[in-house]
Amino acid sequence: MRHPHLQVLELIRSGERIVWATLIRTKGSTPQIPGSNTIFGNHGLITGTVGGGVMEAETGRLAAGMLDKGTCSLHRFNLDSEEGSEGAICGGEAEIVLDANPSINIHALESLKESLSRRLGGKLLTLVGKETEEGRRVERYWIEGADISSLPLQIRNLIGKAVRNLPEERSRSGPELEEIPVQAESPFEIAYVEHLHPLPRLIIAGAGHLGRALSHLGMLLDFEVTVIDDRPEYANPVNLPDADHIVVDDIGRSMEDVKPDSDTYCVIVTRGHLQDGYALRPLVGSGAAYVGMIGSRHKVGIMKKRFLDEGWATPEQWEGIHAPVGLPIGSKTVQEIAISIAGQLVEVRNKSIKKW
Repeated sequence: MRHPHLQVLELIRSGERIVWATLIRTKGSTPQIPGSNTIFGNHGLITGTVGGGVMEAETGRLAAGMLDKGTCSLHRFNLDSEEGSEGAICGGEAEIVLDANPSINIHALESLKESLSRRLGGKLLTLVGKETEEGRRVERYWIEGADISSLPLQIRNLIGKAVRNLPEERSRSGPELEEIPVQAESPFEIAYVEHLHPLPRLIIAGAGHLGRALSHLGMLLDFEVTVIDDRPEYANPVNLPDADHIVVDDIGRSMEDVKPDSDTYCVIVTRGHLQDGYALRPLVGSGAAYVGMIGSRHKVGIMKKRFLDEGWATPEQWEGIHAPVGLPIGSKTVQEIAISIAGQLVEVRNKSIKKW
């Protein structure tokens, strides 16, 4: 999922007062899993969810009361109430950490962002202090990869062994939050890590109508979206509001600079046959997780013959290209075609989930 931690960082930098709520424990039936994050501000919910409904409304009410105080707390919810028309009847229990002073841990969030910018994952360690008259203290530390040397010596002595014993690899489909034991004499009551990794890259060659629609879906599906086009009237933030990166340059040359890997998904939806070929050539045999190219079967057949005749691709390499691109759902409109491509991207991603 997209990292709310980075939005917390931006809100801290902007000076906005926020409460960062994290669902850390559940028991029985609950609407969300541990690791779900929500951010509340002066006007209520900003982003995320810890479960919606009654629990989220109550969390928002608690957050509103904490904004001015800058305190932190741990709140337990019983979701087995049938009282009133809005009673929660999930039958489970949940615990949420509410942090109204996240700015004291800005260093950890800045380190997290820097690692992700280099496409390196790691763990965000959160320590929740025991309750006092002033509330609880929340401390956060970023651990890049499995290296705990950046942790203060006191923290390493308290929970270093537990962190080292965590699996070095985590599946994208697995739980994002994992609680770790703390010593009884520790000043902390709860410790947990959130496993965070860079988003898979979606590279879209072509900023026309289909590229725009696909960039929107890619954002919703938690890809880091880059759109490439040589036409500035199309490749701009107004036309592509959901793209993380926009490249205005020669399409073929820009695709050569992509350097795709097993976490890169490339879709070619340029304005014509010639541009499609320029975009495709650097991707053949590149190791990308996905390469798809739009076009009719006739057009794809012509392209295939040329690539094989020129030695730009082997028959085996061509078979790895999704062309025509998208799932066969009978799509006709731009939006339907974008959905068929997005569905195929998710299908491929879920079949080859990378571990971190």
